[in-house]
Amino acid sequence: MQYGSMTHDFTGRKIKKKAPKGEVYQKYSGPGYKAKVTSPAAYRRGGEVEYRSVDSDGINTAPVEKKTYTGTLVKGIATMHKSNAVPIIDQEQATDIANMRRN
Repeated sequence: MQYGSMTHDFTGRKIKKKAPKGEVYQKYSGPGYKAKVTSPAAYRRGGEVEYRSVDSDGINTAPVEKKTYTGTLVKGIATMHKSNAVPIIDQEQATDIANMRRN
């Protein structure tokens, strides 16, 4: 019976390791690493590689416009619980959320 530790008994004495019964196996070590030797011509068709996603001048996409909120619906952002951000639309909603946090 073990009492909290696998290496010591309940009085604090160290437990001797018992010899294994039956056949004992060595740790498996797989075959060693072999580098795969291939010639460059084996996976290339020859000539230059063409990529369809790149134009001749090197620019393939237009710059993305930054997204900004330009409306007047949302007045601000409140924190209801921990890091839960809630949009505030009017003064009544702001008062309700402030009361919820204090009660």
